[in-house]
Amino acid sequence: MSEVNKSPAFWRSFPIFEEFDKDTVAAIAALATYRKWTPGTVIFQRGDEGNYMIAVLSGRIKLSLITPQGRELLLRHIEAGALFGEMAILDDQPRSADATAITATEGYVIGKRAFLDFITHTPNAAESIIRYLCSQLRDTTDRLETIALYDLHARVARFFLATLKQIHGNELPESANLRLTLSQSDIAGILGASRPKVNRAILALEESSAIKRVDGVITCHIGRLQKIAEPEEE
Repeated sequence: MSEVNKSPAFWRSFPIFEEFDKDTVAAIAALATYRKWTPGTVIFQRGDEGNYMIAVLSGRIKLSLITPQGRELLLRHIEAGALFGEMAILDDQPRSADATAITATEGYVIGKRAFLDFITHTPNAAESIIRYLCSQLRDTTDRLETIALYDLHARVARFFLATLKQIHGNELPESANLRLTLSQSDIAGILGASRPKVNRAILALEESSAIKRVDGVITCHIGRLQKIAEPEEE
């Protein structure tokens, strides 16, 4: 495992580094330290100093918030091949959520000071990172739009489509299979709804033949999902 961080393909698989040339990728790899976390490990908590980011090699991490009433609000799951914690490094603010390893997890940690020094001395990398941050802002806007402007049936359909695009890219086939690692409670937390309401919305998608569930596999009819995701105004 310790040799993976020397692979340019591994580091370029993260959007924040995908425009880096060979030498710049090598410089990033040299900053990384291999780490692993057992299931249930709290990696950091909301309010902690943001002094490193993590490139996930394997496993799964959840980002969540605890409400004043003691309820946990799931923000999202971090899967293998994702990078997180970079925002706190770049804006010099405390962590905005708790991060907990759900399964045995491996990854590479890049420290704040080393990364900021790297950006300072590598202008081309800094420009690439700015473009990445702009794309993240656009993604956040899309997520807020999904929650604020669409009913739950459309939000669930958009969730399925967004997940499929992470796998297949923006050009989706007519039909695609999806095996979710998230529970309905997890999806409810992401979409800002209750689990029973999400369950009813998923059943409605099945009744409209937009999806079909068999043995944990969801077969998605892309055209029907898109019509539900973007309902025509009356």
